[in-house]
Amino acid sequence: MSPTPVRITAVDTYDVRFPTSRDLDGSDAMNPDPDYSAAYVVLRTDAGAGPEGHGFTFTIGRGNEVQVAAVHALRHHVVGRSVAELCADPGALYRDLVGDSQLRWLGPEKGVMHMAIGAVVNAVWDLAARRAGKPLWRLLAESEPEWLVAQTDFRYLSDALTPDEALTLLRRGRDGAAARTARLLERGYPAYTTSAGWLGYDDGKLARLAERAVADGFRQIKLKVGADLADDLRRCRVARAAVGPDVRLALDANQRWDVAEAIRWTTALAECDPYWIEEPTSPDDILGHAAIRRAVAPVKVATGEHTQNRVVFKQLLQAGALDILQLDAARVAGVNENLAVLLLAAKFGVPVCPHAGGVGLCELVQHLAMFDYVAVSGSTEDRVIEYVDHLHEHFLDPVVIRAGHYAAPTAPGFSAALRPESVAYHTFPGGACWSADESRKGQAT
Repeated sequence: MSPTPVRITAVDTYDVRFPTSRDLDGSDAMNPDPDYSAAYVVLRTDAGAGPEGHGFTFTIGRGNEVQVAAVHALRHHVVGRSVAELCADPGALYRDLVGDSQLRWLGPEKGVMHMAIGAVVNAVWDLAARRAGKPLWRLLAESEPEWLVAQTDFRYLSDALTPDEALTLLRRGRDGAAARTARLLERGYPAYTTSAGWLGYDDGKLARLAERAVADGFRQIKLKVGADLADDLRRCRVARAAVGPDVRLALDANQRWDVAEAIRWTTALAECDPYWIEEPTSPDDILGHAAIRRAVAPVKVATGEHTQNRVVFKQLLQAGALDILQLDAARVAGVNENLAVLLLAAKFGVPVCPHAGGVGLCELVQHLAMFDYVAVSGSTEDRVIEYVDHLHEHFLDPVVIRAGHYAAPTAPGFSAALRPESVAYHTFPGGACWSADESRKGQAT
């Protein structure tokens, strides 16, 4: 008698929120008081002590309960499925989720439901990597190109990237992959930090943290801009004086401006030699980004953090609207869709500098960038992963930064698992973190 297959028995969801607004960590021109949050999902199995799958999507506080509800609405697609079949072909679940004929009306392929799909799909990839005994970047990099192409969603992309072209890119990426893996394990992947540049920090804190970043080995820092031009000029001058002329200074407007305003503002800040201007206008304005890019060169245009699916990325690339592609591990529908984004970027020769920060985004996106280096682009030139130095202590396999580089993860999985005690303490609204906060409010009134 053949053994009973191990199956998914539950999709547990958690509303986890961290009170980062108290110290203005994460503050920018559009989001002045974020509480970094995660709609966290755990795939339980009937394997007893076997691995589980962990995933999440990122929000910044209010509304996280809506994101959790969206994840919960997907559970009927997952519960009861064979773990072995899921891990052998995560794309099958991905296709079922994005193809749900009723849920598609809530998108299609954008917004809360699409991000919920990403959380579940990423949890499946975490489970697959754990079962394989490999970190996700290595599982992907060591997979056969034909299997990776089968996992990639090419719908609506054939005018820019075909499966045959992707297969050629991935086969080419195998050349020298072993040597790149060895270099990655030895040196890590270049990082830049945003930790100095939150908009709510005063000039003294900005200068102090910028100087520390350079001392810690970072060769690029990023500042939030867009609230007040005079303040931005002053802060950029402070930052440039702190880091010197040879460290790259990136700027992030977080979608604050209209097109003409973005051009005017970026031109005014050009005296501080910014490397890129990030999200200078609406993330959906492809032609606006293209116009800004033409007008502000040689300052580069970077975007992608809020790009909602691979189709918009395709059009940004086709329109020549960006110099730096900033994919996000939790904005689109998980690893399968991000495979398409990475392959599109490689086809167009545009460097990928992933968005991170938040809750666990650093933990996730390092795997995608490292896979890209080993098996797709083959390069770290002009490529850096964003790093923010808070909330990593809540993860079982947190990122490690050495001399301004991400150390390559070696533990199996997608580095997505939160510590159970952190989940319990920060669950909203009943966790001790938030119940204590309500108690203080009651005492104040």
